[in-house]
Amino acid sequence: MPPSPPLLGARRVLTDQSGDTASDDSGAFDDAFDDAELRTARAAFTQGRRQAARSLLRHTGDDWDRRGHRLTVLAGEPYAVAWARDWLHAEPGSADAAALYALALVRRALRDKEDPGRAREACATAAALAPEDPTPWLGSLLLARTLGPEREVFAAFAELRRRHPEHHHAHHLLLARLAERPAGGRAAEDHEAYDLAELAAAEAPADSPLAVLPVVAYAERYRVLAATGLAPADPAASGHWSGPRARRILRSCFDWWLEWEHDEHPRRHIDLNHLAFALSCAGRPAEAAALFRRIGRHATRAPWSYARRDPRTAFRTARAHALGH
Repeated sequence: MPPSPPLLGARRVLTDQSGDTASDDSGAFDDAFDDAELRTARAAFTQGRRQAARSLLRHTGDDWDRRGHRLTVLAGEPYAVAWARDWLHAEPGSADAAALYALALVRRALRDKEDPGRAREACATAAALAPEDPTPWLGSLLLARTLGPEREVFAAFAELRRRHPEHHHAHHLLLARLAERPAGGRAAEDHEAYDLAELAAAEAPADSPLAVLPVVAYAERYRVLAATGLAPADPAASGHWSGPRARRILRSCFDWWLEWEHDEHPRRHIDLNHLAFALSCAGRPAEAAALFRRIGRHATRAPWSYARRDPRTAFRTARAHALGH
């Protein structure tokens, strides 16, 4: 993929962030999804026992999407910084401990509870301990996406892509930032986020989940338009998914899912929710119904929370309509 041109000094649009998830049964948000091993390790970690997390990360190996997913979930625990620090004291050269410490600091920095500079340094330290691992750079990108200058976003993304060209989380973060660029007077369906998403999807292998990126780009662009008053708060009434490009993208992404669905991908529920959201907004309930059945209880806050809607209510309403309840 050729490098994207510099961001044009666009004003940041600080709205809902992607990636948080909700368990439809319990009401608690849980981005572990259906990863039973991760949930077990996290439970032990919350009790101060790090062996399960240590074993989990060791066995994850270089499955980079899964490693990034598991580390970001563990890093979100309230005492992750303290636990990771203790782990580092016990094993100073542990790349797993360093990556967890860095991501935990990033999560705190994004909540205004940590100095971003300290988090940035921790990411650099973790990257030096494991030069082939894209995960420390995921921490850098998470930080840059919200708090950093635009050049930092592209620099971190380039490092991630050099190590893992199909990094799922990284592409989602870049699209979310790119969607905040102003349209510059172009037509509604002519935006750099759409172009980048379609290019990345086209360049990825046929079975890559990056095929769903164009749908993600449309959701991120709607987030920005709704936040700035350029689109109505009801996404189904916005007409955002009614144009010829949107219809083509929805058709091709849904067809890809029918043929290539990856049951084992750690972040597949994020893609499923984006597809279900888009199809619901486009007035295609029959196709959305198949996705809602696949999602089960693993609803995600984004994109259902966009336009400041309650994500559980939005998800349940769309699901009920699609399933005829």
